[in-house]
Amino acid sequence: MLLFRWAILLLLLVAGVSFAFYAGTGQAKYRRFGWIVLKWTLLAAFGFFVVLIAERVV
Repeated sequence: MLLFRWAILLLLLVAGVSFAFYAGTGQAKYRRFGWIVLKWTLLAAFGFFVVLIAERVV
């Protein structure tokens, strides 16, 4: 569980750095990469919390 939390935090950091690179350089590839990483990170986090809620219910 701790490993999964650290992975989500690291991926959010990667997305933030990618958006910072986009702000600094103006290259669209950094923005595109940031959105992809952010989208999949949020989906994984949502799945993680669904599993935690399901464990409490059952």
